[in-house]
Amino acid sequence: MSETADARTSTPERGRRRPARERLLATAARRFYADGVAATGIDTITAEAGVAKMSLYNNFSSKADLVRAYLDARHEEWLGLYRARLDRAKGPREGVLAVFDAYADHAAFAYEHGFRGCGLLNAAAELPAGDDGRAVVRAHKEEVERLIAGHLEELLPERPDDAHATAEHLAFLLEGAMARAGLEGDGGRLQHARAMAATLLDRM
Repeated sequence: MSETADARTSTPERGRRRPARERLLATAARRFYADGVAATGIDTITAEAGVAKMSLYNNFSSKADLVRAYLDARHEEWLGLYRARLDRAKGPREGVLAVFDAYADHAAFAYEHGFRGCGLLNAAAELPAGDDGRAVVRAHKEEVERLIAGHLEELLPERPDDAHATAEHLAFLLEGAMARAGLEGDGGRLQHARAMAATLLDRM
């Protein structure tokens, strides 16, 4: 499922008052999302964060460790958006749609170079097979599908097979919408996907 909300809104002056780990992670989040993981070097991150290179290695064992922390933070950020949406949802149908809304909320952030799609998948595409970071991304996507399935199980208590099949269907719809939205640079496809999901739910 980016830079953290704190990273997007903080000023350099405010950022320098935060602990080095927070500043490094916030900077890495901006740069990894805007420029890519491979294209973002340690020197770029430490210079923008205003910390010494040794400070980075005091907080993260390697660049790979920093990438992993970024992926974990992005996952938690998305969960926060989902939970906020879920708090306002009325019933399992709206619970399913809360998942779509959380992705749309992520897409609506003011990214430095515009919306580039799912930051987790973007990072995973750069990482080699077997990398721990790819496992983080896979776990996120699996959790998203489980959340959808859980709402559908409530909606279809006597049809568990249909609930799980529909959850997979909606997860694929969501991922496809994210891919197209990222290529097009805005979240319009996510709104379309949400409407399609709502129509499907109403027919069940």
